[in-house]
Amino acid sequence: MPELIRQARQRLDAGEAIVLVTVAQSRGSTPRNAGTRMLVSQTRQWQTIGGGHLEWKAAALARELIANHGFGKSVRQVEHYPLGPSLGQCCGGAVTLVFELLGTTDLPWLEELASILSQGKTAQRRVGFGQVENTAVSLLELDRPSTEITFDQPSEETRWFVDELAPPSMHVVLFGAGHVGKALIHFLGSLQCTVTWVDERESEFPEFIPSNVQVDMTDTPEEAVDQAPANSYYVVMTHRHDLDQRLCQLILQRNDFCYAGLIGSKTKRNQFERRFRQRGISEEVINSLVCPIGIDGINSKDPAAIAVSITAELLRLNELHITKNI
Repeated sequence: MPELIRQARQRLDAGEAIVLVTVAQSRGSTPRNAGTRMLVSQTRQWQTIGGGHLEWKAAALARELIANHGFGKSVRQVEHYPLGPSLGQCCGGAVTLVFELLGTTDLPWLEELASILSQGKTAQRRVGFGQVENTAVSLLELDRPSTEITFDQPSEETRWFVDELAPPSMHVVLFGAGHVGKALIHFLGSLQCTVTWVDERESEFPEFIPSNVQVDMTDTPEEAVDQAPANSYYVVMTHRHDLDQRLCQLILQRNDFCYAGLIGSKTKRNQFERRFRQRGISEEVINSLVCPIGIDGINSKDPAAIAVSITAELLRLNELHITKNI
């Protein structure tokens, strides 16, 4: 969602009409779940609500709203789509979509929402329809998600769409901007996560950095361990084994991580384990270090293949972490 907020604010600042499309409700088998969003302009689209005929119809309606109302006015509309023969999709479920043609009056809440999410907090958003259609969007700051998005409809004339937007659940701290690091950023940059990318070598960072990635070019990468939030996902792959060891030791001593991964062989792991024991780190904590990293069954040493394997491992663990905390 932070990327969509950034794009929406940029388009509105440039005087371009934009429509936010949200999957408000999903029943049965659907391409994407409730809470999925995309942005549509007259010529472009960001993110996806599942593709296929449903997305085509949603984009067409969004552009119809733009054509009919232009820039500057906030317009809201709700549509229900059965995913059966009428759409030519065999999912068998149904979705309710909320369309919001964003105008200049939406900039304040977009800015406020970006601020709330940047603090790692959840925002509850109330959007009015019917007689309250022109009511400004209101935001409520939450420490954590509390309810699913819903419709509150006391009468046919009045309807409120209650939406919740949470920051990405996965924060990755990546040490190393070598070939595998660059390949890994390519995949992480397209996911709903935030990344701190740490390396001492300014020349190793590429010219293009995804918007969800913060570069930390520093001579003291160890400080990034201290500054990382709890429940981070650490991936260590620097150009020096001694630095890898120091970083892993600091991460294990914090012992509040969701994932601590070290690129390398079993031999490298055995050497590091021996040194960690000498420094008083418990066997249980040492065993939580993942090395080698990546899912089983992918043995290629190509940087892109290694990056795919690591990304899959991070996503799988993040799903488990989310399920555990529901």
